Amino acid sequence: MKNLLRLLAVQASAAALVLVAVPVAAHADTPPTDAQLAAAWKTALDTYKFTVTPPPPAPGSGRSRAKGTISIVINAPITHVFPVYSNFKNHLGLHSFLKRIVTHKTGVAGGKTYNNFTAIEDIPFEGAIVTNYTHAQQRIDVKGLRYETDTWSLPSVFTHQKIVFKKLSGNKTQITEQLIFDTDTSLIDVALESGVSSHKATQAGLKAAIESGAL
Repeated sequence: MKNLLRLLAVQASAAALVLVAVPVAAHADTPPTDAQLAAAWKTALDTYKFTVTPPPPAPGSGRSRAKGTISIVINAPITHVFPVYSNFKNHLGLHSFLKRIVTHKTGVAGGKTYNNFTAIEDIPFEGAIVTNYTHAQQRIDVKGLRYETDTWSLPSVFTHQKIVFKKLSGNKTQITEQLIFDTDTSLIDVALESGVSSHKATQAGLKAAIESGAL
């Protein structure tokens, strides 16, 4: 199973949201409804408290943490870049694996807009399609020009993402992403590599779409 997980993680390396892909259902005759996905999101939250970044894994626990930071400059004003970039619906189409984003609830808490959602990917693997579900919460700080996203997916993979926007001269915008990954020690290198690759691909896709006027 772990070899399968590693292979799927590498194949998903350019995906927009999912950092380590894990089989949940492969072209099920009756895929989960949005209501069932919302219930699964709530169960994951109650069980793993994934919207709060856990302390670093203890030595000998069998789990590890890895971090990465990436940055890109987009030739467009921050007033345009921030709302476009922080809207995950605009991430659809940047990679063929990401099929849907199901938003369960949107609201405001602590001065931040939050979005509870599940990202769904269909990943080709050995002639079959493996469907992966990642449960997540995004919190957008409009005044601070930043947002954070926490995710959980099988096999107990946590991520914390902090994305900061900075206004540059010449109507340019710098986006810096700070990424944290927690998972089994045997998967941590793949999680870091595929996760960073994923976000770099998303950054490049959004940059091209914004600068071309498509977004």
